[in-house]
Amino acid sequence: MSTATEKTLAASIGRAIALQRTRASLTQEHVAAKLGIGNEAVSRIERGVAMPSLQRLYDLAKLFGCEAVDLLTEGSPHVDDQVRHLRQLLEPLNVEDRDLVLRLVEQLSSRLSR
Repeated sequence: MSTATEKTLAASIGRAIALQRTRASLTQEHVAAKLGIGNEAVSRIERGVAMPSLQRLYDLAKLFGCEAVDLLTEGSPHVDDQVRHLRQLLEPLNVEDRDLVLRLVEQLSSRLSR
């Protein structure tokens, strides 16, 4: 894997971790204390400067109440991962709101594919 690809992957995973941490209403300091690491370590992971280990991803997912795969796929450029993410976004919505989102996605897709 190229260095550029590794940096992009680390940044994507870092953004997903930061997002899940925010969704869980946790601070970086709280996460650091729960994991027994320094605040700067959490910051470096979220900024994509450091890549968390697989065990650390599982620990973070447990802390945030999500699945480790959520931390790996939320910012993925792969269509299957993006579909999974969209499904997670749509699930809590009522039928009318899901229809609205689908219509917006259809319109954007049509416009951008021209």
